[in-house]
Amino acid sequence: MTDARLHSPAAERNRGPILLELQRLLPPGGTMLEVAAGTGQHAAHFAAALPGWRWQPSDGDARSLPSIAAWCEGLGNVLPPIALDVLAPGWPGVPARLDAIFNANMLHISPWTTCAALMQGAARHLSAQGLLLIYGPYLVDGEATAPSNLAFDADLRSRDARWGLRRLADVEAEAGQVGLVLDQRVAMPSNNLLLVFARS
Repeated sequence: MTDARLHSPAAERNRGPILLELQRLLPPGGTMLEVAAGTGQHAAHFAAALPGWRWQPSDGDARSLPSIAAWCEGLGNVLPPIALDVLAPGWPGVPARLDAIFNANMLHISPWTTCAALMQGAARHLSAQGLLLIYGPYLVDGEATAPSNLAFDADLRSRDARWGLRRLADVEAEAGQVGLVLDQRVAMPSNNLLLVFARS
């Protein structure tokens, strides 16, 4: 029988540091939507370590769903993965009320319009105390960008002109449009950030 699990070396490396922050930031339980869950490695690792959380993984690429399901097999607090186009109005299939939304490494490998759509979806679904947690590399005004991130940005833009590292100020501005504010900015390994947005 073939193994449906896809493997991301980056997800394998960063899942530990991200989990430590989730354990610090999140209450003991709630409902979590993971946007762009990719291979499913994050969903499986985080849900196993956060048993009080009901995890809804999703991805815009239907080809990822069997991998997510395979990684999360046997985890009773993980719902079946759903296909979710962030740009779709209303986010069909997503629980009406969410206590948190987690998204890793999407904004720089998708058109800029996905940022506004992610913020709008978060504003629509998050509870009053809910958090939007976004992980990835960013360009921060007034701070030097690591050479590795500059090279990564150039590579992304060469592959698709709509891609590239995003300015933190631009992401914050999109959040502000829907009443979300940057509550915490956490430095992570390999020149990444975990951004924590809450209702203003």
